[in-house]
Amino acid sequence: MAQQTATPGILWKILQFPATRIFLGAFWIIFAVVGTQTFFASLIGSNSLLLLLVGMVVTIGVALGAYFTFVRAIEKRPVTELSTSGALRELGLGVLVGTGLFTAVIALLWLLGYYTVTGSNSLANVWPMLTLAATTAVFEELLFRGILFRIIEEPLGTWLALAFSALLFGILHLGNPNATLWAATAIAIEAGILLAAGYMFTRRLWLVIGIHFAWNFVQGGIFGVAVSGNEGAGVLQSSLSGPVLLSGGAFGAEGSIFAVMFCLAAGLYFVRLAYRKRPFTTPIWRR
Repeated sequence: MAQQTATPGILWKILQFPATRIFLGAFWIIFAVVGTQTFFASLIGSNSLLLLLVGMVVTIGVALGAYFTFVRAIEKRPVTELSTSGALRELGLGVLVGTGLFTAVIALLWLLGYYTVTGSNSLANVWPMLTLAATTAVFEELLFRGILFRIIEEPLGTWLALAFSALLFGILHLGNPNATLWAATAIAIEAGILLAAGYMFTRRLWLVIGIHFAWNFVQGGIFGVAVSGNEGAGVLQSSLSGPVLLSGGAFGAEGSIFAVMFCLAAGLYFVRLAYRKRPFTTPIWRR
């Protein structure tokens, strides 16, 4: 009898180990999203706008559902980070922040002569960028802030979790087209810190999903700038010139030192708000 009661306890401890939960959560979300996108990719051969939008909605729904089932089945707690109360308000705020930050970057590059509008495209170009930005924002925020940052914060503490998740976020962008070590560093600082800080402030995912979506969509869908090295096809046709450190070069304006400065300032502001709101978690070896 003693052995029968001990076994579930051991299994439970294994399941609750941070590395186990990160692996299971990431695997389940990636499996669900990739499977859904593969299915819709086989249907969207004709570039149907309806199928494109339906695919976006279904993929986002599947991603959120996968995260919800992981938390409920493995962690056995309410999914407070996806609570619908105030979700639209936080999403809207995030969209405003993301839009404002990138517009400020483009405005400065334009004033300095590094960003030039060369033409315009049909509004139909907006839809693929919108669906891509929306699905990417939800998928990556569930993985990096909902799974990675949140779970490693438990043993490592808030500061180390912030540094580690930001660093990993930047490193993974090294696989993008036209990526350089500086571009990955820029992503780690501007996006890794800002998005983790936004989550730290609200302890929910809606704000950072809104920031992430708007930042990507405004880049490619409005200003026609490459998004993390991937060619943008937005309402405007544009070109970036000048020193890579200032303009971002082929990687896009995300690689500009101005984007790093603006986003880092916003990230530090959210860190300050988060710190004033609640004490940060200390590493397990200091408790």
